[in-house]
Amino acid sequence: MYQKVTNHIEVTVEPSFLPEHSSPERSRYVWAYEVEIRNLGTETVRLRNRHWTITNAHGEVEEVRGAGVVGEQPTLEPGSSFRYTSGCPLTTPSGIMVGNYEMERQSGERFIVDIPAFSLDLPDHRPTVN
Repeated sequence: MYQKVTNHIEVTVEPSFLPEHSSPERSRYVWAYEVEIRNLGTETVRLRNRHWTITNAHGEVEEVRGAGVVGEQPTLEPGSSFRYTSGCPLTTPSGIMVGNYEMERQSGERFIVDIPAFSLDLPDHRPTVN
């Protein structure tokens, strides 16, 4: 499990390999990652945008940007959390993801929340430094 707190927002990520969706003989490796976003602050905030940087074991980088997460822009009141699961395919048996969320306060002020870097490694596989 990977965890980081930025601007009173805690982001926890837990990745897992999906062998049933992967095909190593075709260089396709798929992971799911479960994310929990918890508002530790005193203000209500809304998740507006996401930005991911995904790097495979060959150092190839893919950037993903978009509105919200899994089709939603959740509002988090103080003490509440939002949980979702998404996925990531790679062409290598390991990689790393890192990113951030753009959040908005009720005043309209926007701020960035870091998503902790997390590794995508096959179970029982020696990780590759990316």
